[in-house]
Amino acid sequence: MVTIDDVQEMLGEIARELPGDFFKELNGGIVLLEACKPHPQGAGLFIMGEYHRRRDMGRQILIYYGSFLRAYADAPAHELRERLRKTLLHEFTHHLESLAGERGLELKDQAMLAKYRARGEGSAEV
Repeated sequence: MVTIDDVQEMLGEIARELPGDFFKELNGGIVLLEACKPHPQGAGLFIMGEYHRRRDMGRQILIYYGSFLRAYADAPAHELRERLRKTLLHEFTHHLESLAGERGLELKDQAMLAKYRARGEGSAEV
């Protein structure tokens, strides 16, 4: 089982591989939370990460260790690392689009959820 400390180390390694410009105005940084966050749109969906832009907290990326643990409990560490990378890059895309005044990925995420609800089965990462 991969511990929260292991995941924190993986996130740090992945973040160090990214260009410095990605971190522009990300004053809240990348925060790893112990929580598992079920998605309000459906049973079996978990929120792996979120991008937040708040007046009081600034801009930050949240990653939910508990959601990863729940969804990938039996996955080998290298697969979990790739899922973390995918999630972190997804959230950075939200951040960079936010800086540019764009919403393309947000709209794509909404379309994916609508498709999931219409299908009524399976699983999806958000």
